Amino acid sequence: MQLKIMPKKKHLPAGRVPLILFLCQVISALEVPLDPKLLEDLVQPPTITQQSPKDYIIDPRENIVIQCEAKGKPPPSFSWTQNGTHFDIDKDPLVTMKPDSGTLIINIMSEGKAETYEGVYQCTARNERGAAISNNIVVRPSRSPLWTKEKLEPMTLQNGQPLVLPCRPPVGLPPPIIFWMDNSFQRLPQSERVSQGLNGDLYFSNVLPEDTREDYICYARFNHTQTIQQKQPISVKVISVDELNDTIAANLSDTEFYGAKSNRERPPTFLTPEGNASNKEELRGNVLSLECIAEGLPTPVIYWIKEDGTLPINRTFYRNFQKTLQIIQVSEADSGNYQCIAKNALGAIHHTISVTVKAAPYWIMAPQNLVLSPGEDGALICRANGNPKPTISWLSNGVPIEIASDDPSRKIDGDTIIFSNVQERSSAVYQCNASNEYGYLLANAFVNVLAEPPRILTSANTHYQVIANRPALLDCAFFGSPLPTIEWFKGAKGSALHEDTYVLHENGTLGIPVAQKESTGTYTCVAKNKLGIAKNEVNLEIKDPTRIIKQPEYAVVQRGSTVSFECKVKHDHTLTLTVTWLKDDHELPSDGRFTVDEDQLVVADVGDNDGGTYTCVANTTLDTVSASAVLGVVDVPDPPFDLELTDQLDKSVQLSWTPGDDNNSPITKFIIEYEDAMHEAGLWHYQADVPGTQTRAQLKLSPYVNYSFRVMAENSLGRSSPSQPSEQYFTKAAEPDKNPMTVEGLGSEPDNLVITWKPLNGFESNGPGLQYKVSWRQKDGDDEWTSVVVANVSKYIVSGTPTFVPYLIKVQALNDMGFAPEPSAVMGHSGEDLPMVAPRNVQVNVLNGTLAEVHWDPVPLQSVRGHLQGYRIYYWKAQSSSKRNRRHMEKKILIFQGSKTHGMLPGLEPFSHYLLNVRVVNGKGEGPASPDKDFNTPEGVPSAPSALKIVNPTLDSLTLEWDPPRHPNGILTEYTLKYQPINSTHELGPLIDLKIPANKTRWTLKNLNFSTRYKFYFYAQTSAGSGSQITEEAVTTVDEAMASRQVDIATQGWFIGLMCAVALLILILLIVCFIRRNKGGKYPVKEKEDAHADPEIQPMKEDDGTFGEYSDAEDHKPLKKGSRTPSDRTVKKEDSDDSLVDYGEGVNGQFNEDGSFIGQYSGKKEKEPAEGNESSEAPSPVNAMNSFV
Repeated sequence: MQLKIMPKKKHLPAGRVPLILFLCQVISALEVPLDPKLLEDLVQPPTITQQSPKDYIIDPRENIVIQCEAKGKPPPSFSWTQNGTHFDIDKDPLVTMKPDSGTLIINIMSEGKAETYEGVYQCTARNERGAAISNNIVVRPSRSPLWTKEKLEPMTLQNGQPLVLPCRPPVGLPPPIIFWMDNSFQRLPQSERVSQGLNGDLYFSNVLPEDTREDYICYARFNHTQTIQQKQPISVKVISVDELNDTIAANLSDTEFYGAKSNRERPPTFLTPEGNASNKEELRGNVLSLECIAEGLPTPVIYWIKEDGTLPINRTFYRNFQKTLQIIQVSEADSGNYQCIAKNALGAIHHTISVTVKAAPYWIMAPQNLVLSPGEDGALICRANGNPKPTISWLSNGVPIEIASDDPSRKIDGDTIIFSNVQERSSAVYQCNASNEYGYLLANAFVNVLAEPPRILTSANTHYQVIANRPALLDCAFFGSPLPTIEWFKGAKGSALHEDTYVLHENGTLGIPVAQKESTGTYTCVAKNKLGIAKNEVNLEIKDPTRIIKQPEYAVVQRGSTVSFECKVKHDHTLTLTVTWLKDDHELPSDGRFTVDEDQLVVADVGDNDGGTYTCVANTTLDTVSASAVLGVVDVPDPPFDLELTDQLDKSVQLSWTPGDDNNSPITKFIIEYEDAMHEAGLWHYQADVPGTQTRAQLKLSPYVNYSFRVMAENSLGRSSPSQPSEQYFTKAAEPDKNPMTVEGLGSEPDNLVITWKPLNGFESNGPGLQYKVSWRQKDGDDEWTSVVVANVSKYIVSGTPTFVPYLIKVQALNDMGFAPEPSAVMGHSGEDLPMVAPRNVQVNVLNGTLAEVHWDPVPLQSVRGHLQGYRIYYWKAQSSSKRNRRHMEKKILIFQGSKTHGMLPGLEPFSHYLLNVRVVNGKGEGPASPDKDFNTPEGVPSAPSALKIVNPTLDSLTLEWDPPRHPNGILTEYTLKYQPINSTHELGPLIDLKIPANKTRWTLKNLNFSTRYKFYFYAQTSAGSGSQITEEAVTTVDEAMASRQVDIATQGWFIGLMCAVALLILILLIVCFIRRNKGGKYPVKEKEDAHADPEIQPMKEDDGTFGEYSDAEDHKPLKKGSRTPSDRTVKKEDSDDSLVDYGEGVNGQFNEDGSFIGQYSGKKEKEPAEGNESSEAPSPVNAMNSFV
């Protein structure tokens, strides 16, 4: 099915194009588009486009301009009537009509009066298709008459009486605006007691003496002529009863004067309106103003209610101190009874105002222009409402339809004119007049009968660009009479488009709900009616949408920092992209701190005003996308201010403050500090802190302090600057409330007691004249307390005391106001003296060659004469037992804390003679030494020989030289030398063991293989066992004759060939070995080394001289250079059952504080790797050859 527009199908909504097609009421009709090309040759009846208001008040000082503008084709001509008769403008030289217009200009500036042209004017615009008329324009000049001369008598009133000052302004056009002022042009103050009424009068509910003045002046301002008229001043004098009696008592009887009792309180009475009820009529759409003003003493208050209803909330306003009720946009629903109530302490009265809302005519449906084709039907409908209901009358071309020329195609049915089978002669302009007693409405509507072939008004080959996945609208603005049908086609030979995919609007526009890339192409619009056909092509191109692929993100930064927002945009490359940044939907500030790069916005030195919403807007010619992020600017708080001290007491005060700006980060707490300007000026100390929700704190104070306070605010970012200091607050002096701390009693000499304490600071003194009362007595005696008062010092020395006697001590603070609380006593001691007795019965138990245990008897405590700190052992090595190394050793010291009576001496040298003594130690020093006690340490294993070197190598011999061990630790019995050959593949040969006398330092090995590397293991022995070994390697020399023979053979050709074959075979074997090794084959060196292992190299147990099980942690490691040496020999020491606390403290750095030994001597040891290593000398070709022989 083809998608078509049919003339009578349905109502068509307005589209994007100027042409609007719609169905009017029950019959279809055309509206002529205002297309310039179409209007050039399209006939159209006149239409009034501009006219002066119905009630036209003019300024008599200016020319009169009465507007009348109209359009039509051909252009209309204009004529005027004045007061119902033709107004011939050609006969009046002061009246002209603007060219191509109906506007009248009456020149009264040069001559003439405005009153001459006062009247009712109406404009008619006419062409060959009909005549349109304007409203009846009532022209009246504005008037601002002067006040009538009148003599106003001064008014004298008693205090409390009501008063109404009349204004009665002259009647002007339009009515003036009224206000009251004094001679200085200052508005008179108004209140619930004094106010101006709607009629301009000034009402006083009751007068007061301050109301006395001579210049109550009513002013009338005429806005139209910008003039102000002034009434004669009114004089008012308010006097008391006594003043009134003095002036008019002779003329008034007591009854006449006091009868009113005006100066007494009285219930309300209405000044306006009068009586209990009144009526008010207002027109629909105007502002309803109801007024009630009452007098009374005290001043009444006005309330408003609506009987049987409520006041409209959004349209009700109270003016003039609630004395005036206003309802805007009043309607018939606002009719009813309104009640105002005046009330004071003595009673209440009410007044009912009956409101009736009338209505001038207003449109329900104004007639609309009709454009019809010959033979079509149509209708003009004119419906209006009002109160009372308006009457409807019709005119044709400005003439009442009853007397207008007859037209057989029209029929009048009340508010409707029905047209049937119209012809071109049926064209006319019809006027509908709806009127009642409150006004009228006049509307022009033409009927234009046209016969026109289709026209397409949209420009040919219009190119549309649309973003993918959005709706596309292709315009086809058209006109024709009769109304054409519309069809759309796609492509040169495409079929008509159907409704299942497309939407064809009745204004001709083709809608594509969701445009896709395949929607691109050429579309053809075809318009047809019985008079012809018209076509137009348009092009549609689909573009990729613009997308923000990286949006700006929410950020919170500290003031002064730099922040950046990223905005990456992807768009159709054929479109021009513009990226704009906005702040709070406005342009960025013109500030150098804002930098816009390709994909980001950078804001430097962020300030408080930079916080807000930043939006990245990406624009192309077809679409716009945006993304926003919020920037929060935070910082440490601003300092508090307005510090105030209240509730000032002797020992407390309340501090309050006003918080500074929290800079977008809530304040978590306030920190309060104080300064003592009298004792520590310039130093601020912590006083207290309170939660961030509090702005005051109760502070505890100390006496005799000149306080100043400051407050700091803290949030998550840090602490604010301090506030300005508060005012100073000086507290009264009082006795000290605390005593000195850290009271101690220690003697510096055997016969004194030094009492020390930490003095109170100035803040703690609580008053002037700070001193201390020092008291002491022996703890174990019955003596009375001895006291002395000293100045503000920190110690006192008591002389002549017994040696090391316990004392009870007290130090009490006092000042000019009194004493501090009684202090508690502390214990001290008088001075110490050196101990008098040496320890006795010193015994030594030698545990092994390096460790001995010492025991002694404790000394009597009374002989210590001080605090027992422990015992000190002095020990030293006297001489070697072998008599070969006699020398005096430096004394070593071990300290054993407390009352300990035994201890361990570690780190001794074996086979040595030692001496020791023991002394007791107190705080003063050491006591006498015990008699020297000697002891000997047993033999131990020696250290390794000091040096081993191989000299004089020959073909079959090597000579070894060595130095004895530096620490023989006994009598050497012999040396052990072990050696074994190493072949070119680093395999170890059989191990040979050789014993050498202890007195030898040189030994020659003979019958060795020539050109062979040997490894040597050498160590000394005592009766305690074997010591640590030292290793070395050496090579015997080469036989020169054999080397010569080998060289000769090497020069023979057959030998060279043989060597090449052997080399090739070796290469093949190496490749095979390499492959096998990579596959995990075991290297055989370890197995051979195990076969030739020296059993004496294994670890040895000291107790029985047997060898322990050998274990090598590197069994599976490959051979490496320098790793052939077997593991070092180690001597296992006997385990000790003594705990660490048995060892003393060494003063020479050899022992820990608890006596544990640190500096035990150990000889240099060298590991014996379980695997061979490469020779340190590169093998020669001769050696390589020998390995194959």
